[in-house]
Amino acid sequence: MSRLVVKVGGAVASDAAAHVLDLAACGHEICVVHGAGPQITEEMERFGIPVEFVAGRRVTSRAGLAVVRSSLAAVNRALCAAIGARAVPLFGDEIGLYAVQVAQLGLVGDPLPSRPPKLVEALEKGFIPVVAPLGVGPLNVNADEAATAIALGVDAERLIFLTDVDGLILDGEVVDAIDAARATELLDAGLLDGGIIPKLRAAAAAARDGVPAAIGRTAVTA
Repeated sequence: MSRLVVKVGGAVASDAAAHVLDLAACGHEICVVHGAGPQITEEMERFGIPVEFVAGRRVTSRAGLAVVRSSLAAVNRALCAAIGARAVPLFGDEIGLYAVQVAQLGLVGDPLPSRPPKLVEALEKGFIPVVAPLGVGPLNVNADEAATAIALGVDAERLIFLTDVDGLILDGEVVDAIDAARATELLDAGLLDGGIIPKLRAAAAAARDGVPAAIGRTAVTA
């Protein structure tokens, strides 16, 4: 039985359950890692908390972290309800998703490859763990990076990013495949912007360390 990690963006979380269940019905072990980007931004604006990103990563104050947690909790509940009885809600900081703090971003962490026992136990029992990406601390962790850290930690066969775009777009066309070295060149040259930056960097990191990834229709290989 193959083990897959599926990263779900906050913008598509409500539509992701059917895809996740289809993969599970094909006999895969599925771990879901979700974001809540649009929801967090909306709530931070509502509370008058500055919204700031650096290279696609959210700067997070203590007040911002409280909003991050509450927004992730809301998405987690909705996603688990949509998946049904097999879903197991998990928060990364409570199960052992470790991260190194990035001080210049505030309460933000770079996640380390992690193999949380509760997550592995859920997979082995046929459940679908649904993970909110907070690191031990707690620290706000980019969901794309958290998905890579978990995929590497649990020895996943593949990492899949479900997004509201078709994939990596260059010169107006969706790229069918890209290797980690070329992806890193594009990122380091500053030729990309927006949400594709953390996704492609995370996918390239996973592929480089042995877990092939896909962002929409774009395969990311070693």
